[in-house]
Amino acid sequence: MGDRSVIVAGTGPAGLIAALALGTIGVPVTLVGPPASTSDGRTTALMTPALAFLDRLGVLGSLEPRAAPLKVMRIVDATRRLVRSPVVTFRAAEIGEERFGLNMPNRDLNAILEAAVSKHPAIEWRRSLVESWAIGENEVTARLNDGSEVEAPLVVAADGRHSPARDAAGIKTTGRSYPQAALVLNFSHARGHGFISTEFHTETGPFTQVPLPGNRSSLVWVLKPEKARELSEISDDALSALVEEKMQSLLGRVTIEPGRQVYPLGATLPARFARSRVALVGEAAHVFPPIGAQGLNLGIRDVRDLIDVIEKNTSDCGSKIALDDYDRRRRPDVLARSAAVNLLNVSLLSGMLPAQLARSLALGTVGGFAPLRALFMREGLQPGSGLARVFNDLREQVGR
Repeated sequence: MGDRSVIVAGTGPAGLIAALALGTIGVPVTLVGPPASTSDGRTTALMTPALAFLDRLGVLGSLEPRAAPLKVMRIVDATRRLVRSPVVTFRAAEIGEERFGLNMPNRDLNAILEAAVSKHPAIEWRRSLVESWAIGENEVTARLNDGSEVEAPLVVAADGRHSPARDAAGIKTTGRSYPQAALVLNFSHARGHGFISTEFHTETGPFTQVPLPGNRSSLVWVLKPEKARELSEISDDALSALVEEKMQSLLGRVTIEPGRQVYPLGATLPARFARSRVALVGEAAHVFPPIGAQGLNLGIRDVRDLIDVIEKNTSDCGSKIALDDYDRRRRPDVLARSAAVNLLNVSLLSGMLPAQLARSLALGTVGGFAPLRALFMREGLQPGSGLARVFNDLREQVGR
């Protein structure tokens, strides 16, 4: 058996999860990168399949007390355009699930993952940035800022949207910047959220409220960049009133909590998901607007597929055969998800009547037709599961 060691570059959630997953199957891991910042006020909504994967890694039990379940997800057309879509409501109970997933603060998620990584016997954590990469025929060498070097036959690039490891592997990307920025914050509210997440569609993008434990919610408000910066600087009282107005007072009186952040939005996709002994996961593999809770859920599916590939290629986990297999596995899922999210985002920004009609028709059809709604909910949780259920139901009907 050849060298099965792996370098994981990046210590955000995707990198930490990749390191834990590799360690769990007995692969020696060198994780490189400093601990995550504790100033990240964002939250992450993880769907049921992603939670099941984290349960296999032994961290779900620590996460659940700090998270809120998502039992209902609805879309509200809050635009003032000529054509508006009906409210679409997705209920987990409709497809036999207790919840779609859990929403949790990034600080808690990172802290729990870091604690698990720190005590895992198969993981060596070098808390230093990579200064440079040298990619050879049979191995990759990472030269770190602390003067040390690490070698392995495979690098898992979880080092973000501007991934240096991806660049070193010669993987080109295509991307675009959107005339949008996300204002991110948390707030408390007088009424209970009932574990309901609401995505209000506006002319500048989604305004998405997601439950947190207690009478609290997180908010991602997509705006024009200059408006996002303006709102990040106004008083708490003024912003609280604006959020309550945008929420249509569904949760009663709103009180903004400290810690607003603004993030520019864009989309990036690589030409390949693996090449030259480097496999991409997380934002190194896909970046798109925050619609539909896809980001880290997609990153966990990256890790899950990569683990399967590594287990099937024990003699050389970074070989061309292995990386070509990983690229084939990830391409359909990533391209389909990114296309759907970007299309919906563009339709919100477009003032053209055909785009408004198409969006309204699509959402109206999904919301008004229970079997199609169930299909979308299952596909949202796990690609292929909705279609598999349809085929199973058809087989059962034919067999009767």
